[in-house]
Amino acid sequence: KQWYQRRVAITAGIAGNETCPQPQTSEHMAAIDVMDLKHIIILQNKIDLIKEQQAIEQHRDIVDFVKGTMAENAPIIPISAQLKYNIEVISEYVVKKIPIPLRDFTSEPRLIVIRSFDVNKPGSEVESLKGGVAGGSLLKGVLKVGQEIEVRPGITTKDAEGNLHCVPIRSRVLTMFAENNDLQFAVPGGLIGVGTKIDPTLCIGDRLVGHVIGSEGSLPPIYTLIEIQYHLMRRLLGVRTEGKSKGAKVDNLSKNEVLLVNIGSLSAGGRVSAIRETKNKHGAVDKRAKVILTSAVCTDVGEKIAISRKINKHWRLIGWGTIKGGQKMTI
Repeated sequence: KQWYQRRVAITAGIAGNETCPQPQTSEHMAAIDVMDLKHIIILQNKIDLIKEQQAIEQHRDIVDFVKGTMAENAPIIPISAQLKYNIEVISEYVVKKIPIPLRDFTSEPRLIVIRSFDVNKPGSEVESLKGGVAGGSLLKGVLKVGQEIEVRPGITTKDAEGNLHCVPIRSRVLTMFAENNDLQFAVPGGLIGVGTKIDPTLCIGDRLVGHVIGSEGSLPPIYTLIEIQYHLMRRLLGVRTEGKSKGAKVDNLSKNEVLLVNIGSLSAGGRVSAIRETKNKHGAVDKRAKVILTSAVCTDVGEKIAISRKINKHWRLIGWGTIKGGQKMTI
């Protein structure tokens, strides 16, 4: 439980039987930078597959790679997840070295959905059918069994002209659990499963991923167009380069360009409809863009987003931004 109560970034993508850095390792470091995570642990995994000298050499490569980054002073712990070597060292570090963040227990509850599923077995009788289950993390507030809830954006449809329409889902919390423990109430920190009265066909196969659950009338607006203030990386990450050559330069956004934006647990396509650049009195450039989303999103102004561009048939992280406004959907 103390693991879940702490905010920590763990870069576990450095395998002992691979060279460092791998293309995705740079993306992981950039994501940590975007999220502004302060407490970082570097895990040197699969240590059981290599010899001692190889592990020492890779350790030097990791130290060189993180030099000058937010992870420069982070501990590097050699582990074997398969054989559970040094797992207790990770647990001890998290519990003793990483402070428990402040949690908001007074606001209305808000849960971000990262999984959803139908728990009914094929052939179940109608009388024994159970509602859909949503899994995720409670960001703030306290969620209780028996509480009336709302799920946004909810059921999304398109009219003949291609315009999106959303109908929020209203339901009630029937059960809650964390691993094998039944809960009567849940607080921020950790993952929980929420059993509801929602039609299980709406939850099957992670269909609720990206949705937000909260008290009726307390959730943020639903947007189909967002205005963002964005920042692009100088170099492209996650793409293999020859030797020690740097990645390609990241080009600026262009009008009508198709992007992938990550907002909370939602990954949605988006088309850039407008771009604007201004300079403030200090000479800093303020870059803004309007993005028309392919999926409706329930979010707040001020929420951080990740921006990816399709390069060589793969989506690659190119920058991040902050939502400054947008076009709200009338419900």
